[in-house]
Amino acid sequence: MVLAKNTLSFIGFENDYEESSLVLFGAPFDGTTSFRPGTRFGPMHMRNDSYGLETYSPYIDMDLEDYNLYDYGDLDFPFGNTKKVLDMIRDFSNKVVQANKIPLMIGGEHLVTLPAVEAVYNKYEDLHIIHFDAHTDLREDYMGEKLSHATVIRKTWDFLGDNRIHQFGIRSGLKEEFMWAKEHTNLNKFDFTNLDKTVESLKGKPVYVTIDLDVLDPSIFSGTGTIEPGGVTFKELMDAIVLLKDLNIVGADVVELSPHYDQSGMSTAVACKVLRELTLSILSK
Repeated sequence: MVLAKNTLSFIGFENDYEESSLVLFGAPFDGTTSFRPGTRFGPMHMRNDSYGLETYSPYIDMDLEDYNLYDYGDLDFPFGNTKKVLDMIRDFSNKVVQANKIPLMIGGEHLVTLPAVEAVYNKYEDLHIIHFDAHTDLREDYMGEKLSHATVIRKTWDFLGDNRIHQFGIRSGLKEEFMWAKEHTNLNKFDFTNLDKTVESLKGKPVYVTIDLDVLDPSIFSGTGTIEPGGVTFKELMDAIVLLKDLNIVGADVVELSPHYDQSGMSTAVACKVLRELTLSILSK
């Protein structure tokens, strides 16, 4: 496996594939975005702006340069074919997982999480998901479409089942989604209350972490397609990611950056830092 052509690596991810334990890749897809599109440009902007970031994290006291990390670049998707895009993500993630490496994906809209989780689940049948988001993403369909960024977590439930999905920061969704979650997921509204208890209960189990960046308040992170007031602070998100370092994270993603909605560049800088902290939390085990 080689680097995609004409791709700048995210800072600290310059090692060879064979020697790396964690593989970063981009999924520049926003084909089911229901409001403001543009997440397909997230991975490219994050790589470019990552060079304004240090490789060392004072939050976790770890440095990306101390590890072998590989950035494949972006998958090259066709336009207008959602199913093929999902198949490509699943196939790539499966190759990474079967090589005993950890896939770390940059979205793209949140639907890209589904095939990545499917690939990880193929190896780890007792998989759990930790989901940070403003939105429930538990609809059965969105305007008749079952494959949507608004249905992605519900679709993972189809094969994971009850009590395997742990949601935090949720503050938006249909009433029916919240009612359904009471019976089927561990949904925590508004913030990261009880995350410490969830982490304690999941120690030793394989976990997939998906971070939709709109979990953050739009005063901090405005560069996204579905802004939702009332989110968590950057410090709260950092503290939550640090808590995850005690888990066996076997796959992860960071999604829903639409960089052109924030001309200051702040949202992209936030996304880069989130990715750095998540990477180091994964590697700390």
